[in-house]
Order: sequence, then structure tokens, then C-alpha cells
Amino acid sequence: MFATPESLASANKAAVENFLTLANTAFVSTERISALNLNVSRSFLEDSVANTKALFGIKDPQQLIALQSTLAQPAVEKLVAYSRSVYEIASQTQEEVSKILEAQFSEINANFSTIIDKAAKNAPAGSETAVAAFKSAFAAANSAYDNISKASKQVAEIVEANLASATSATVKAIGSNGKNKKAV
Repeated sequence: MFATPESLASANKAAVENFLTLANTAFVSTERISALNLNVSRSFLEDSVANTKALFGIKDPQQLIALQSTLAQPAVEKLVAYSRSVYEIASQTQEEVSKILEAQFSEINANFSTIIDKAAKNAPAGSETAVAAFKSAFAAANSAYDNISKASKQVAEIVEANLASATSATVKAIGSNGKNKKAV
């Protein structure tokens, strides 16, 4: 009924492996965000130099208005692309962490269920009601966890769809706004 040194060692080994996997996932995510930020910073610097050169070449107000409209849309599109990339990295990291934690929860759940079954077999006579109540509470807790997990996945899917829709609408609005300025 009690844990053996081998089972404790196995559990500790699994916990360390899960921790290392989570740490590696965090490092990979941080590395991807850092690379993205470095690339965006480099691009921003290059664009700033090009835009400054273009500003120095302006000779009349009409050229300034034309330059403003040509600079706005690419900047917004790059901002939207950056936001999408950050969201994608965060979403993938969250998904990987969720898989790891769900697997760990499933293993803990199975181990706990085994412990409950062993305890029920060794329980004194007359404790069947208490064991049944405990099993029922355990099943209810698992059901609640499953429902919360499903609901959070649905919320994540809705947020992702809304984000995609909002960014698409923003890019379209900026694009049509820039075309309207050019026509004026």
C-alpha cells in the first residue's frame, strides 16, 4: 500500500524530466522572441534610415503628404505581423506546456486512482460508504477538470479567431485609408 523507494525514485525522475522539458520549452520560446525582437529592431532601424533620407529629399508639401501615406501602411502591416508572430510563439508555447502538464496530471490521476483502489481493498469493514464517497468526489473533480480544460481550449480558439479577424480588418482599413489619401 505504501510507496516503495523504487516508485519514489521513479516519480522523482519523472518530475525532474518534466521540469527540464518545461525549462527547455521556456528557453526555446524566449530564444524565438529574442530573435524576433532583434529582427524587428534591425528592420525598424533600416526603415528609419530610409524614411529619414526620404524626408530630406522632400521639396514641397505635396511630396510630404504622398510620403506620409506611403509610410503609414507598411508600418502598420509590420506591426500587425509582429503581433501575429508574438501571439503565435506564445500560443505554441502555451500549447506545449499544456500538453506536458496534462500528461503529468493524467499520470498523477492514474497513480492516485491506484492508491484509492488499494486503500479500498485494505479498508476495514463498514467503510465502503466512505470509500465510495471519496471515489465519487475524485470522479467529480476529474470531470470538473475536463470541463474546465475543454472550456479554456474553446476560449483560446475564439480569441484566436477574433484576433485574426481584427488584424485582417485593421490591415484592410489602413490599406483603404491610404488609397483614399492618395486619391485626394
